[in-house]
Amino acid sequence: MPKRALIALSGGVDSSVAAHLMQQAGYDCTGITMRLFNNEDIGIEQESTCCSLADIDDARSVCTRLGIPYYVFNFTDTFTEQVIDRFIAAYEQGATPNPCIDCNRYLKFDRLLQRAQETDFDYVVTGHYARREYAEKTGRYLLKRASDPNKDQSYVLYTMTQEQLAHTLFPLGDLAKDEVREIARAQGFVTAGKSESQDICFVPDGNYGEFIRYYKSLGDRGACLEHKKNHSLCALTPQATPPECYTFGPIVNSVGEQLGTHNGIIDFTVGQRKGIGIAADHPLYVVEIRPETNTVVVGGERELYKDTAVLHTVNLIAYGRLEQPLRVTAKHRYRTAGQAATVTQLDDDTLKVIFDTPQRAITKGQALVIYEEDVVVGGGTIAEVC
Repeated sequence: MPKRALIALSGGVDSSVAAHLMQQAGYDCTGITMRLFNNEDIGIEQESTCCSLADIDDARSVCTRLGIPYYVFNFTDTFTEQVIDRFIAAYEQGATPNPCIDCNRYLKFDRLLQRAQETDFDYVVTGHYARREYAEKTGRYLLKRASDPNKDQSYVLYTMTQEQLAHTLFPLGDLAKDEVREIARAQGFVTAGKSESQDICFVPDGNYGEFIRYYKSLGDRGACLEHKKNHSLCALTPQATPPECYTFGPIVNSVGEQLGTHNGIIDFTVGQRKGIGIAADHPLYVVEIRPETNTVVVGGERELYKDTAVLHTVNLIAYGRLEQPLRVTAKHRYRTAGQAATVTQLDDDTLKVIFDTPQRAITKGQALVIYEEDVVVGGGTIAEVC
């Protein structure tokens, strides 16, 4: 009897080809799309870049062409609590989150995998570019970089547990993007030429501060469709006493001299240059955000460089625990190249990473992922930088 695979379909080309490859490999496949939010609830008037009706139609078309069942699962409650609310809370605390990692952690490989196991599926399958192996010597599943370094997505998968890896497959791990598109064209998928989004799905215009202000202003989220067009048309109003992080505060330099004011720390992230609103004879960058005093600290680019990060919310994949300092390559952002570093485990939920050379804009709230060659050792959320 063939193994049963639940294919997570986004409506894009990658997950479409993943479904085809699993069917070709002899699996009994079912396609699903996760409905994560309703556009009107978050102020998006147009079809967004994720889980829109157009994406659902495209995913359904692929499943029809493959002759496999297709369903839409409503996970809006989990997405609100575990992704959007965490995203907002991080900005309120002066951190810069990565909501795609939280979506993988709490939706794809938690809620979806749980649903799959409840309905007797053997695997959840996604279109991520990553590889998964079982190491006989250690008895552990390994997460590895994709063969195509330009498409590798192992960074956003570092939170996966051994149980999750045991029941997840990544059929695109050994393919290049061009090969994936060629397969899609050969199969006649409507997704073959579909472009990729580089934005956060629920903030497609990239204005995070405006999104947070709008979202926090809603009492009953999405209760009034006119609210997103004109606040005066609706009884819903912003909070009477907004948190300090939404109000005016000082912009200072590294020695504490005030250079100007800001409208809320939620508008800033470490490394930012544009939109600071201060004239100077040299470029200024955000070098620190201090939520306890509602302060933004700016300075020259050299002040962005630090060599040490302390990580919390740690997950290790290749090892159960790091018993001694380990030489690794480390990435403190998705798009950065790995850099040589030494990592030490301080306790069950704390890693200390020291880079061989200072790195630009190591930022609280971002993930730092560590590797031994192509193998993901693990990672965590940056909590301190020094």
